[in-house]
Amino acid sequence: MSNKPAITVTRLDMQRLEHMLDNLDEYDAAAEALEAELGRANVVGHTEIANNIVTMNSKAHCYEENSATEYRLTLVYPEQAGAEGHVSILAPIGTALLGLSVAQTIDWQTPTGKALKLTLKHVEYQPEAQQQYTL
Repeated sequence: MSNKPAITVTRLDMQRLEHMLDNLDEYDAAAEALEAELGRANVVGHTEIANNIVTMNSKAHCYEENSATEYRLTLVYPEQAGAEGHVSILAPIGTALLGLSVAQTIDWQTPTGKALKLTLKHVEYQPEAQQQYTL
């Protein structure tokens, strides 16, 4: 992970994600990667977050440079993953998306060693921007 842009996370997302990590049945490499990202995050109140930043339950458009693939993803908790376009916060691409702002790029390595270079193009929906804090 050579490219680590500054990330911003809401205090509410931080609390929910820490609670999720504390209650995992298996604390694996994915959990460790998320914990590392949370540890370097700038934390703000849920009413202070800019609307161009990916928070939990945000719908984002991003581009993966190495495969030249565009994605439209919704960042969700593990139990909500699996539906078309819904990516778990514990998936490498999910952890990489959390806290990114539009135009930021992050280098990320999958558990299999594949390098990803992900650029956030647009935040289509962010719960905080819609004053939806209970998602």
